[in-house]
Amino acid sequence: MKALVTGGAGFIGSHLCDLLVEQGHEVTVIDDLSTGRHDNVAHLEGDSRFSLVIDTVLHDALVETLVREADAVFHLASAVGVDLIIEQPVRTIETIVQGTMVVLGHARRYRKKVLITSSSEVYGKGASVPFAEDDDTVQGPTSTRRWSYAAAKCIDEFLAFAHWHETHLPVVCVRLFNTVGPRQVGQYGMVIPRFVSQALRGEPITVFGDGEQTRSFCHVHDVVPALAALMHCQEAVGRVVNIGSGEEVTINHLAARVKALAASASPIVHKRYDEAYTEGFEDMRRRVPDIRRARALIGFAPSYSLDEIVESVIAEQRARLEQPA
Repeated sequence: MKALVTGGAGFIGSHLCDLLVEQGHEVTVIDDLSTGRHDNVAHLEGDSRFSLVIDTVLHDALVETLVREADAVFHLASAVGVDLIIEQPVRTIETIVQGTMVVLGHARRYRKKVLITSSSEVYGKGASVPFAEDDDTVQGPTSTRRWSYAAAKCIDEFLAFAHWHETHLPVVCVRLFNTVGPRQVGQYGMVIPRFVSQALRGEPITVFGDGEQTRSFCHVHDVVPALAALMHCQEAVGRVVNIGSGEEVTINHLAARVKALAASASPIVHKRYDEAYTEGFEDMRRRVPDIRRARALIGFAPSYSLDEIVESVIAEQRARLEQPA
């Protein structure tokens, strides 16, 4: 097929492009490189099946052309990371909501299937853990910038299913839970690459809050085959699907594993949320997916353990540090 990948020079998008090209598909990427990196896809540019367009998904006329020429659209373009969300809330909301409006509008016109990557953030402060796709979502107050990302992703999903309801536009929404692996950077607050960078540089490994909040982490090499499979899964159309790992871990334990696996002497220190972000910042205490739907639809079963995920990030960052300046 001819696939359009928005945000395809990003961390997850670039790995998805690798897989699609490997499977023999033609891939066009649109990415403004605001959080993506050209280096992530530079190795693909010599392949005739791959092309990169450096522009924004808010460029309506361009996106119309790219959607029209594609067979299917993987919509990954988004603002990413807690730091960016806190510092640039207007950009966060506009990029997510307006970008999705543009993509879905043209997909509707040309009847192209769309897979939208959403986020575990939409579950908000929900207390029913593990989170299942049909659970209620519980957002914080609109005066707290931290919740703007979750609300914007909810709007994406509402809009996608509105198109599905009105015209049966084939759409799939995938809620990702902490995807990790090579090419991810800690610049925007992603915890594992940030911990690894601190450990390898001998800096304090900084845990926000008391560290007893829990997360689950899934390797990008488990995630991108699931995205490709869901695009081809007719039973997934018009549905939300969680993709992540059920291996729950506290952030304190994660910091200890990073320190041990990196053979680092870095101390583990704690920092209050209001010091790290803004006063009144709230965080989810637990974030773990129910992945039974993904297992039933596509046989999804994460294969990477937490240690293997951390080791893959350590190996990449260590190699980068050892490169000559």
